[in-house]
Amino acid sequence: MPRSKKNIRETLGPGARAFERALADTLSERFVLRLYVSGMTPRSSRAIHNIQQLCEEHLAGRYELQIIDIYQQPELAKGDQIIAAPTLVKKLPLPLRQLVGELSDPGRILLVLGVEPKGGSQ
Repeated sequence: MPRSKKNIRETLGPGARAFERALADTLSERFVLRLYVSGMTPRSSRAIHNIQQLCEEHLAGRYELQIIDIYQQPELAKGDQIIAAPTLVKKLPLPLRQLVGELSDPGRILLVLGVEPKGGSQ
């Protein structure tokens, strides 16, 4: 006879509740991302498309994506120590991470962001 969720929680004790809270925090974690591009080149356009598609698929409703043209806002690029474009910067959650390129490998991006792919491995 299957046990109810309440009985399972009582059996597993406070460790199970802590795990459930940590899992809920991870699933609701807000991501703050900056994508630095150099004008509207084909490479920049691909990077924008790729990261927007990935964010909508894996982070829907819990991300903020800023797209920054290094020619129009060079002070922001200097502040984040950007030396190449396109570059994706994960500001939050910590740790800060950077990824350079067109962002065409979703598995690599998710790994750098620390996000579990939806539906298992990519």
